Amino acid sequence: MSFFLSAGSIIGLLLIVLVVVALVRAIQIVPQPRALVVERLGKFHSVMYGGLHVLVPFIDRIAARVDLREQVTSFQPQPVITADNVVVSIDSVIYYQVTDPMYATYEIANFIQAIEQLTVTTLRNVIGSLDLEATLTGRDSINTQLRGVLDEATGRWGIRVNRVELKAIDPPPSIQHAMEQQLRAERDKRAAILTAQGVRESQILQAEGEKQSAILRAEGQAQAAITRAKGEAEAINTVFTSIHEGKPTPDLLSYQYLRTLPEIAKGDASKVWVVPTELTAALDAITKGFKGSGEDQN
Repeated sequence: MSFFLSAGSIIGLLLIVLVVVALVRAIQIVPQPRALVVERLGKFHSVMYGGLHVLVPFIDRIAARVDLREQVTSFQPQPVITADNVVVSIDSVIYYQVTDPMYATYEIANFIQAIEQLTVTTLRNVIGSLDLEATLTGRDSINTQLRGVLDEATGRWGIRVNRVELKAIDPPPSIQHAMEQQLRAERDKRAAILTAQGVRESQILQAEGEKQSAILRAEGQAQAAITRAKGEAEAINTVFTSIHEGKPTPDLLSYQYLRTLPEIAKGDASKVWVVPTELTAALDAITKGFKGSGEDQN
């Protein structure tokens, strides 16, 4: 009897443990950014999102746990041939997000590998229609085309491609060296052009300055000559006015004329003397004047 009691106790304990394990497995707490794909008797039943859920023990099974956050995947560099037969190595990055856990679980076996292979084939199609220069300068256009193709293809897998980026586009070393030489030549050319333009502008400014200086100098000389001429004219006018107002006699005028002759002779350029007729007339007037005064004394 004790043997049967001990066996019954063991069975009871086993049943209790089994019930506890079943309850523990039946109660599922799903984190907010995740989802559980549940199968019932081997067939898709439901998708459980964040919160507390209860499964039917031994009937329901969790088929997949899906992360609903946006994820990023970097693919290995892929050799791609451009339209001008240049092999370039392209390193790409994909930003994607699972929008439907059921399709992501049942429509594709490995969606990461599928996206990678689709990216490679799409890159070859897009880059194959562009030459090297267009490939290096058209990253935005290539990214847009890749995203359009990938988003359309992955939509039926319950995946949305949010962004596609080309991290690096590396041409062969020989092409890189040629491009560096070309860039160096372009920089030297621009530097020479800028230097020539600077010299030309400097010469133009210098010529303009000299022109303005000459114009101002000429204007100053002309103004000085005009002012000097006006002064001489005013001085002559003043002298003549004074003479006419004093009513000088011919004897006085002749005498002043003789006094002026030594001043004229002081100039270094006075090499030849020309005696005008007025001088003879002046001397005659002076002589007559002295004679007249002598006779009066007698």
